Amino acid sequence: MNCMQAQNELKNLELTPYKIKKMIKVGVFNELEVLRIVDFGAYLDDGEDGILLPIRWVPENLAIGDFINVFIYHDNDSRLIATTLQPKGKIGDIVNLKVVTTTEHGAYLDNGLMKDIFVPLSQQYKRMLVGESYLVRIFIDGQTGRMAATEKIKPFLSNENLTVKEKDEFDGLVYRNTDLGFEIIINQMHLGLLYHDEIYRKIEEGDSFKGFIKKIYPNNKIDVAIGKVGYNRVEDELEKILRLLNENNGFLAFNDKSDPNDIYDFFAMSKKTFKMAIGSLYKQRKIAFEKNGIQLLQ
Repeated sequence: MNCMQAQNELKNLELTPYKIKKMIKVGVFNELEVLRIVDFGAYLDDGEDGILLPIRWVPENLAIGDFINVFIYHDNDSRLIATTLQPKGKIGDIVNLKVVTTTEHGAYLDNGLMKDIFVPLSQQYKRMLVGESYLVRIFIDGQTGRMAATEKIKPFLSNENLTVKEKDEFDGLVYRNTDLGFEIIINQMHLGLLYHDEIYRKIEEGDSFKGFIKKIYPNNKIDVAIGKVGYNRVEDELEKILRLLNENNGFLAFNDKSDPNDIYDFFAMSKKTFKMAIGSLYKQRKIAFEKNGIQLLQ
């Protein structure tokens, strides 16, 4: 199935925005007014009889007429319900979720709420396994109005109109491994490439990290890197080296001649970043270079 077919299939599920009640948007946070308070919770204004916020989520001193920000979804009995819990993902989000159970029709993933989120078989690349985690995009099923999820997220990523430029920092999600490196989802919108030889710590599909845009090509392909750009990135590593020095009696048997693999194994950083960091610490007179390593100066 190509990208266009996958996108069309999902659009058939989403159809048009599902209208349940005139004020309510399912799968996102809503600012709602308190209609009445009962022993088992508070009812919030939905233009009709109200949506229940169970007592366990009712803040202390909540009163009739107050407004409260709540997440709206369906409970196990298909009724709309409110919560102040923060879900792992809301409508439109791409998130890494763990499978808690499977049926002949699909799989249920833990979204951090009382009700798990459903992934139909048609929206899986292959049958999901209990205990495994998968990158999915959350949407509203246009036929039922309920939250659902799909593994077929690539049709919703595009580099046609970029919202980032070189040196911009971004929130990244590891999408999939390729021969050249890992494809990275940039800010839930674009795709970039993190080359294997520029990875200095263990990463896996579904991992999230902070990164920056290293290069954008004329065809809008993007190269990315982990961490912060330039010396901002080095600043984070200074504290790590100082901490490790303090934890090892003020001396570490590493210097600019050390093997890059040894540096990575111990510091989880590249040799280039390590050399920049210890150079900065030396200029600040916080360390001295010894024959076999670096010494912390008091």
